[in-house]
Amino acid sequence: MREAYVIGAGQSPFGSYPDETYRSLFETAYERALDSVDGDFDPDRIDEAFLGTLGVGGRQIGLSGPAVTEHIGQHGIPTTRVENACAASGYAMRNAVSAVKSGMADLVLAGGYEVMTDTSADQTKWWLGVSGETEWERLSGTTFAGVYAQMASAYLDEYDATPEDLSRVAVKNHANGAENPNAHLGFTCSLEDATAAPAVADPLTLYHCCPTTDGASAALVASEEVARELSDVPVRVAASGAASGAVGLFQRDSLTSVPATVTAAERAYDQAGIEAGDVDFAEVHDCFAIAELMAYEDLGLCDRGEAPRLLREGVTDPDGDLPVNTSGGLKSKGHPIGATGTGQVVEAFEQLRGHGHVQVDGAERGLTHNVGGSGGGVTVHVFERGFGGGSA
Repeated sequence: MREAYVIGAGQSPFGSYPDETYRSLFETAYERALDSVDGDFDPDRIDEAFLGTLGVGGRQIGLSGPAVTEHIGQHGIPTTRVENACAASGYAMRNAVSAVKSGMADLVLAGGYEVMTDTSADQTKWWLGVSGETEWERLSGTTFAGVYAQMASAYLDEYDATPEDLSRVAVKNHANGAENPNAHLGFTCSLEDATAAPAVADPLTLYHCCPTTDGASAALVASEEVARELSDVPVRVAASGAASGAVGLFQRDSLTSVPATVTAAERAYDQAGIEAGDVDFAEVHDCFAIAELMAYEDLGLCDRGEAPRLLREGVTDPDGDLPVNTSGGLKSKGHPIGATGTGQVVEAFEQLRGHGHVQVDGAERGLTHNVGGSGGGVTVHVFERGFGGGSA
């Protein structure tokens, strides 16, 4: 198997953009990815594309991937639309890496896009609900906020945790997002703001929930030969782990863990030849504040029940031992469903090249964690700075 490298990555601003389309948003992300390549890059060298989207609002459900690649001038390349709910572009990234590693392609475009703010609240809620278990959750009226509220309630009951620990996720991620010009909610909030905000689904308040967002992201994945030609400091894809799990929360043995994350992380660490403690930073899927707490534990970053301590002691702050969601995470940067996975890749790429908006000192290895629904599909990618062996 060959090595795979990210040689360029970019995203559109995330937010509410009534004058934009999914095509124009992706065009912005694509152009920014091209601009981030060090060498003289010819877009005609792209062999294939994998693009993630859920299709909120029903626009161009069939063949939206080719509609996007045609719009950006990539005529004729094989294009595959990937749908795995919120993990759509995490899986698009995995497919791109697999294509390069297998030798099927030398240069692949991975990305995602979503327009979510041009439909009514009820329509958007319906589209988000299609990623949950249909018969026993969605058709019984359960929303995603309701599903994650069940997780949060169980976690608060099981461990030494309080609603303020959920709020600490929001405070940290908003502080990071306030430094990110691409963030949807680029403002700070206090612990009191987050805890006293209106309830969405008890115990989750408004500040414990990510926004519905428009946006796109893109990454260029290349073979080592191409990377050595076009990149001064490439980012090696050290591992691409993935796993599927029960789509319905009621089908799981525990409400305080996402088994697919555990499996995907174990596979990623094994591929990369590392342990969880070897990563310098992580971008985790914090669609709701409780999801970040559980991610710490499912990824092996701490023991069960220890996630609140990491937040209280500042371990996951930008200057802590393990910074998490320096981009602002889904909570502050935003969550345009199909664009989130490769949006995390953009942050990892920028961090490892020393260009993070909230830069982690001495970052050499990072992790991205992308979850579909409440855990039906998960990807975990590990990235390292430079060519194999750490040399740029």
